[in-house]
Amino acid sequence: MSDLLHAEIFLIRHAPVAESGRLAGRLDLSADLSNQAALAAVAARLPPGAMLTSSPARRCLMTAEALVPGFAARTDERLWEQDFGEWEGLEHGAVPDLGSLAPEALAGHCPPGGESFRDLCARTNPALLDLARRGGAQVVIAHAGTVRAALSLATGSVGGALSFQVAPLSLTRFHVGRHGHWSVAEVNWQP
Repeated sequence: MSDLLHAEIFLIRHAPVAESGRLAGRLDLSADLSNQAALAAVAARLPPGAMLTSSPARRCLMTAEALVPGFAARTDERLWEQDFGEWEGLEHGAVPDLGSLAPEALAGHCPPGGESFRDLCARTNPALLDLARRGGAQVVIAHAGTVRAALSLATGSVGGALSFQVAPLSLTRFHVGRHGHWSVAEVNWQP
């Protein structure tokens, strides 16, 4: 029996953070929704009648409402961004440079008081698998870390998933077969 399409997962990273220039992580910040043309372009790519799930973060809920007005807030706590612990809120230039770490070592690195990307995948991937099991079209509004966690499912590499760019208000799309095989259909599409 072939592995026919069972689910299509549309992962959208939230709109830019209004207070940009800092590592947001678990900080509950607002989204900058001023680029109405970009929001309309992303909304036009979404399949009608898709199930919509969001991270509980304010920036994600604001993005969901802007994309699908009247959005009934179905949230999943497991979709939160990585907890960067003591690095939360630091200006990007003040965050320690970990560029010398190999991808798998970087995935296992834990900021002081936070969680590693590997920990984020362990928390987030079960939520993504639950959505895939529902079948049909699933739209998820979440974070760059959540999108990369899904990429780790498709590629089989936690460290390798950190190599993907995930811009604000970008769309990454996956096909999931009936036997649970994830394939990447599109990465980091931006209007």
